[in-house]
Amino acid sequence: MAKDRIYAANETGDEPFRFNADVAQVFPDMLRRSIPGYAASLEAIGSLAARYVTAGTNCYDLGCSLGAATIAMRQGIRVPDCRIFAVDNAPAMIERCEQLIATDSQAHRSRTPVEVLLGDLRDVTIANATMVVMNYTLQFLDLAGRDALIQKIFDGLRPGGLFLLSEKVVDTDPHMETLLVDLHHEHKRRNAYSELEISRKRAALENVLIPETVAAHRERLERAGFAHSGVWLRYFNFVSIVAIKSQ
Repeated sequence: MAKDRIYAANETGDEPFRFNADVAQVFPDMLRRSIPGYAASLEAIGSLAARYVTAGTNCYDLGCSLGAATIAMRQGIRVPDCRIFAVDNAPAMIERCEQLIATDSQAHRSRTPVEVLLGDLRDVTIANATMVVMNYTLQFLDLAGRDALIQKIFDGLRPGGLFLLSEKVVDTDPHMETLLVDLHHEHKRRNAYSELEISRKRAALENVLIPETVAAHRERLERAGFAHSGVWLRYFNFVSIVAIKSQ
């Protein structure tokens, strides 16, 4: 696993964050060291796939990056005749994703095919779905278009289908928000990121990653029609929400 040294090596540190070839090369290490609870979210994706995916249906990983959620979903599926669509708009991510999924196919001999798509996830047709995953993806999309995307996901899910949304969030209490940000930065320090790297990464993500409150996410899910939603995992200012469409 290549080590993330992007913001240690960057001389200026003033470039906005992009999912380019440099990031793709170190992305697994970046996620492991930057997002507390990330491994637990992947484990849950597999467990939820085993519970909610039904035979003859589709699954979607929207903003798949290197395909970690896709692989977790595929390893959890227990029924035949399903298909997973993994979508991302970053060519470097898609190229590496295809390689990793091919390796996983050989290792586990999965019978669930995966179609990896390069393109804007907002343009993807979602149909006959029993599971849709957005693992730390919505936060990179324009606020104005988020409602329409969640509505599209709801409409494409079969009754009883599941939507899993993982996001970085902000707290409505400024004191708690300061504490959670400080705890997250301490998490990065404990994972060998320097103060310079932490500062540069935060600046690079400004106006690129736009977080919302948990309440805003749940209200959007309710407006779309989801009858049930709840936070199943929270670690500092990172949450994973499950929403279920009524039968």
